[in-house]
Amino acid sequence: MTSRIAILAPFDKTGLDDLARGLVELGFAIYSTGGTKKFLTDKGIEAHSISDLTSFPEILDGRVKTLHPVVHGGLLARRDKPEHLEEIARNSIKLIDLVVVNLYPFRETIARADVTMDMALENIDIGGPTMIRASAKNHPWVMTLVDPADYDAALAQMRAGEVPIDYRRTLAAKAFQHVAAYDTMIAGYLRDSELFPEELTVGLKKVAQTRYGENPAQKGAVYRDPTPGAPHGIADAEKLHGMDMSYLNYFDSDAAWRCAIDFDDPAVVIVKHATPCGIAVASDVATAYQRAYDSDTISPFGGIIAVNQEVTWEMTEAMKGKRYDIIVAPGYEGRALERLQKRKDLRILRMPSAERKHSALEYRSILGGVLVQTPDVLRGEDVELRTVTKRAPTDAEAAELRFAWTCVKHVKSNGVVIAKDRATIGIGAGQPNRLWPTQQAIERAGERIAGSVLASDAFFPFAKGDAVEASCQAGVSAIIQPGGGNRDEEAIEVCNQYGVAMVFTGARAFRH
Repeated sequence: MTSRIAILAPFDKTGLDDLARGLVELGFAIYSTGGTKKFLTDKGIEAHSISDLTSFPEILDGRVKTLHPVVHGGLLARRDKPEHLEEIARNSIKLIDLVVVNLYPFRETIARADVTMDMALENIDIGGPTMIRASAKNHPWVMTLVDPADYDAALAQMRAGEVPIDYRRTLAAKAFQHVAAYDTMIAGYLRDSELFPEELTVGLKKVAQTRYGENPAQKGAVYRDPTPGAPHGIADAEKLHGMDMSYLNYFDSDAAWRCAIDFDDPAVVIVKHATPCGIAVASDVATAYQRAYDSDTISPFGGIIAVNQEVTWEMTEAMKGKRYDIIVAPGYEGRALERLQKRKDLRILRMPSAERKHSALEYRSILGGVLVQTPDVLRGEDVELRTVTKRAPTDAEAAELRFAWTCVKHVKSNGVVIAKDRATIGIGAGQPNRLWPTQQAIERAGERIAGSVLASDAFFPFAKGDAVEASCQAGVSAIIQPGGGNRDEEAIEVCNQYGVAMVFTGARAFRH
């Protein structure tokens, strides 16, 4: 009986020897390229050279190995078409039943600090993707394995007899996706500075399947960008304690972490429903936590804490009696971690670093498409403060204004932040006009508002009898806003009337 043929040529040899032994037991003849053939024969497994199949040597330093009609005829011939089989026989081509391939380490290559374009190009696989695509196209008759995690299941299916078409199709889909992700990474590397090409694919790696999406009727999963140099985000966090993360846990934790790493000094951010309810910077994280909590003592219950430095014992002391769902930080003091791990309902996440780094592009789904933009990287210290009122802010007020501006860029628009002593004392967010979030922020600030500063993520469309006047009357001493509104002069006049300093940034900070 003619044996079945398998081509084994994966770069990653994980589990390959066990798979090959199983295939030999099932009656497969194994053909491999140079490095894989040596790996198998060193393990005592009989393997033939691809050159034995093609009667043609590997050439061009291995650039051409499997690119041959004998290989691709054997892969692409339909077994249900007599004319295909007659042509195969006429050309003395053997039918191929299984392909096991994964690709050259392009990602690892471009991650090297000394990578050159020549090195990158030499690690672009050509024969591998071509075999994967050919076998996956012909999946009703040819199985394709690109992931060592599938080897045991594939062997079990073959041992059971006829491999179901649904399983073959699943492997084929995975194979095409494997090649698509690989090509996406190459295109991104070669594209270099072109941000918005005419065609754009995004290659992502699944991190986790969530129990459900935003609501139980929805399904959800988390993916991360595997591209070398991609910023570390919540998808990279190491869970040290607690239940698995939900879809909204990831979403809210991302909002908190993005805000926390926007500050250089010890910072604590408390988030609820993707909106900060307290942000503070201090000389230590314990003080920063307490002041962030004092910003709004109602909303933090069941919220998310993000800390841009190591969590200390003193911070956990300040947290006593307060319930949170998640805490995320780059590190934890030993006894602080032991203490937090006693909280049954708390998820403890450790980030690889607190580096402030952004993706080149941000994506947001819309019905039938995706919105793509560059990230908002401006912080308070990055914007130019242009005084437009008679009174300029004092140096202390200017520092507070810059802090407030960094905070407001993380608040859902329309967003307003009132801050004092490098801590928020009132936050208004997500309203369809600018008066309501201003009123919310003023109400939350209460008596603390005297001498505070206010940041607005966009210009004030009205001033008299509206948000600007309400802020001045409440006791705000300085205001920061982008400017550019039709009633800017009216806003300036109101501020001059109350002796309030106002500065324009010339930059907007919307976050929808």
